Amino acid sequence: MSQEIAVVGSPEFTTGFRLAGVRRFENVPDDEKDDRLDEAATAVLEDEGVGIVVMHDDDLEHLSRNVRQEVETSVEPVVVTIGSGTGGGGLREQIKRAIGIDLMDEDEQE
Repeated sequence: MSQEIAVVGSPEFTTGFRLAGVRRFENVPDDEKDDRLDEAATAVLEDEGVGIVVMHDDDLEHLSRNVRQEVETSVEPVVVTIGSGTGGGGLREQIKRAIGIDLMDEDEQE
């Protein structure tokens, strides 16, 4: 069974992904994030058809402690955060956690 990408966040954040063909998304307006973001994130984490969850880096602050921990430690689906606070090292660590090896480790490639 193939798995799909899900995007969780504000309508402004999810629009670009929808235009790129992502069909699974949870829109949570900025003024409702404190109340609804936990529910939206949990819904996609529990969906067996989802393999990758994309969220904005800043949205992690709106999650409760338990849901945030679940998002940060989830292996399947893997959660990728993008945005102002995520540098190349953050994405590198997320990929390493998802597949178990560091693809960008120069020592291993030599």
